[in-house]
Order: sequence, then C-alpha cells, then structure tokens
Amino acid sequence: MKDTLGHQLRNSPKINSLLDQLVEEVMSFSRRIEGIKDADTALEAQAKADIATLGTVRSRPLYYNYLGTGVGRGPYVELADGSVKLDLINGIGIHLLGHAHPRVVRATLAGALSDVVQQGNLQPNLEYLQYSAMLLRLAQKNSRFKYAWLATCGTMANENALKMARQKKTGTRMIMTFKNAFAGRSTMMTEITDNASFKVGIPDYKEVLRLPFYDAKGPKDATLNAMKEHVAKHEGNICCFVFEPMLGEGGYRAATRDFYLPLLEFCKSKGIPIWADEIQTFTRTGNFFAFETLGIGEYVDLCTIAKTAQNGATFFTEEFKPDPGLLGGTFSGTTPAMRAGMEILTIMEQEGYMGPEGKILKIHTEFTGMLNELNETTCKGLLREAGGMGLMVAVTPLDGSKEKQGLLLKTLFKNGLICFGCGSEPYRVRFLIPAIISSADIAVAKKVIEKSILELA
Repeated sequence: MKDTLGHQLRNSPKINSLLDQLVEEVMSFSRRIEGIKDADTALEAQAKADIATLGTVRSRPLYYNYLGTGVGRGPYVELADGSVKLDLINGIGIHLLGHAHPRVVRATLAGALSDVVQQGNLQPNLEYLQYSAMLLRLAQKNSRFKYAWLATCGTMANENALKMARQKKTGTRMIMTFKNAFAGRSTMMTEITDNASFKVGIPDYKEVLRLPFYDAKGPKDATLNAMKEHVAKHEGNICCFVFEPMLGEGGYRAATRDFYLPLLEFCKSKGIPIWADEIQTFTRTGNFFAFETLGIGEYVDLCTIAKTAQNGATFFTEEFKPDPGLLGGTFSGTTPAMRAGMEILTIMEQEGYMGPEGKILKIHTEFTGMLNELNETTCKGLLREAGGMGLMVAVTPLDGSKEKQGLLLKTLFKNGLICFGCGSEPYRVRFLIPAIISSADIAVAKKVIEKSILELA
C-alpha cells in the first residue's frame, strides 16, 4: 500500500530518533528543578524590568510577578528571576499534566514538524480529524452527542454553542444561567458572566435570566421556582439553560445530581435547550465530563470544553446540527496543540486517572484532607469549607474578605506557591491541581499554606 509523504514523515525512523534526542535534552534541563527555590539576586533586576515592560505593553501589570522561562518539572515552574514555584493553578487549568511532561513535550515537537502551525476549518490536516473523532468518542460514552466542532478557545466554543441554541429556537434571545456564572470574555460571554468588575462600562443587553445556585441550607425548591417564574414570564423567548456543573469563578461551588434533575426535567418539558459549560471541569472531576460524574448526560443537548484539551470544542446532538454558514472561522487550533491534547487524553484514559478508584479522586481526597487538617490544627478556623470536584479545590481563608484573600494570594506566591482567587462574600482561594502531583508535593504545599496563613493571622 502506498503511503503519503506525510505518513512517511510521521513514521520516519530518523525523525523519531531526533525527536527522542530532543525530548531527552529538554528533560535534562527539567530534571534540574528539584523544588521551590528563591530568586537569584543576579537575575532579579532584569526580571523586574521585563515584567514592568510587559505591563506597559499590555496596558496593565501582571497580577503576579510571573514570567516563565519555559522550563519546569511536573508541578514546579521556573520564573525569569531564577525562582521556582509550586504551580497549583496551571494557567487557570491548562497544564493538566504539569510542566514539561515528556510525552506532551514530544507530541508538541512532533506537531511542530507539520507544514502549518494553525489549522483551519476550510483546510484541516489529519490531526483535526483525529482529535475531533477522539473527543467525540469520549463524549459519546454517556450522552446523546453526534458531533464535535473544534474552536481555538473556550469562549469561541461557547459562542458556537449559543449560536446553535438560538438557531434551533429561532428568534429567541433570553439565556437562563446561574448567579455568579462565568462564560468567557467576548461581548456575549461577558454578558452571561455575573461579575460586574469584568464588564465596567459595557452595556447591559438584558438577555440573561439569573437563577440561585445550589444551597444545601436554603429552601429546597428555590432554584426550580425561580426557573419556573422566568419561563412563565419569557416563555417562547428563552434559547437555552446554560450551566457550569460546578461554579468556577463563582467560588468552586458544587451541586448534587438531585439538585439538577428537576431543573433539567423542567427544561425538557418546555423544550428549552440544555447546555453544559465544561470549559473548566473537563477531565478534572474523576470522569472526562462532569455530566458523567453527575449522571445527567442524557439531558444535555450541547457541551463545551477547552483548557486541559489544549483546544476548544463544542459537542451537539443531531437536533442541534447547524445550518451551513453558522459555524466557521479561520482558525480551529494549532497542530502542536492538537497533538498535545490527544497525548494528554490518551494518558488520562490509559493510566488510571479516571473512575472512583482513579488518581484524580485520590488526589482530591488527599488535598482537601490536608486543608481540613490545617483548619483543625495549626490554622484552626482559618481554612474553611475545603471542597470542590476532583482536581478543582477551593477553600475560604482567614475572614473570607476580598482584602485578606488578595493578601494571602500574594503571600503564598512570595513563599513559593501559585494559586488564584474565586467567589465573593466569602472570597475563596482556588487550586487547579495538576494530575501528576505527588504526596510529597502536597506536603510541600501544606508547609507553604501553613506558613502563609500564620504570617497573616
């Protein structure tokens, strides 16, 4: 059988040998990172100047003095000042397998040998097919999805889902979602996002209907009753119900299956499309999809992912297959990103990360247990409500104020640990934990968290 030149290139012994040598050389630098390390005084001045220049170029300073060098190892990353930090936010959840995973490095290098960097919807390469098919196979295990459409990021995946929902419900405008939701940074996704500080000066198009999120201590049917009130007022003009299976920016608040079922059943009874925004939960809850973890896949009409996938994608059922022209775009994703994404998902699928006995849920138990132990001992009462789903963990620190949250984040960074904030009243600290974290790394995190809390208490 005759092979294409592309097949010959990908299977060339010489090229594969060179790739192996490149990866080993990269790993030789990666292995020199042994743990948290203070800045090098000889590098600090230039690093500060570079970070200041970046702030000027982009119009505002970085939140942290973070400028990576491109070298890391697992959960550790080297910065331009020579310091090494324990990275427990991973670019808001992009680096699922941490920094410089050898198989991901190799897949990325192999992708860079392609004739193009960016692939498009008009002229896709083989990786476009392979990745679309792989994602769809994973999504179809516990859902009704028939199709997957690639996009460059989560915001674009969400835009595509919204367009399909509105096309299906011709002429409808209103969107139901939860209070404290986050959907992205485009004009429309900013509208869905419930954070006033993210849209200062942006007009309110009044197309979003808010629902209270799950509250174990609140009235049982508060959310369902609010949904019924919105539908009674706007029936015939609601294009979808979109929800994050666990609130992200909203505080890493999780809900039960029993909370969701009445909402989903009601939407189905009213013909309202159901869209699960899994941009942040994808691969992180002990299953590839949180709708699997919650057992609600049969209800979902549209689903969006990104972050750990290294690409965006929108899944949809036969009923939501769009008319030609609705979806498109010049870029669909880079070849290295598609290669890396496929390798990451292969590792997650084949190496024991998923399921009730998988590595993800064991990490969740160990990490939240560590936070709870601190809250009960040396940091008594200062690390409350540790929880979340899988590799997404958050805790309410100190007095739960925005001021103390911000001080703690900066103190943690100073002491060698990177994480980020979420929620409001109370303000929480969140961790997007890499799936390759070890018990020894969690012990390091414990020491830094304890030290930082006690500095501020």
